Amino acid sequence: MNGFCGWFTDCNSFADMNTQTTTPTTNSFSIASIIAIVSAIASFMTGAILGLLFAGIAIIAGLFGIAMALSPNRRGGVVSLFSILAGLVGVVAALIKAVMYLT
Repeated sequence: MNGFCGWFTDCNSFADMNTQTTTPTTNSFSIASIIAIVSAIASFMTGAILGLLFAGIAIIAGLFGIAMALSPNRRGGVVSLFSILAGLVGVVAALIKAVMYLT
């Protein structure tokens, strides 16, 4: 018996000392992507002015969501991209609602 393995020590514990255990982290949606999709949906359910406001929030939050989705711990890049597109359609819809209201 050598000096390291014996009654009080386990020889396998020395081999396990250098291994690192990592707990798997779950990827989560960023708050910006959630705000972006909610405001994109809300832009279609309101009038012209609020629809334009919500569409602008959707576009800005979508840009932040895409920037945050570049992190490996975050999800939501596709959701943010979809909310930017929906925000742009929401701007067009709000402008059409405004024209319809004025005429």
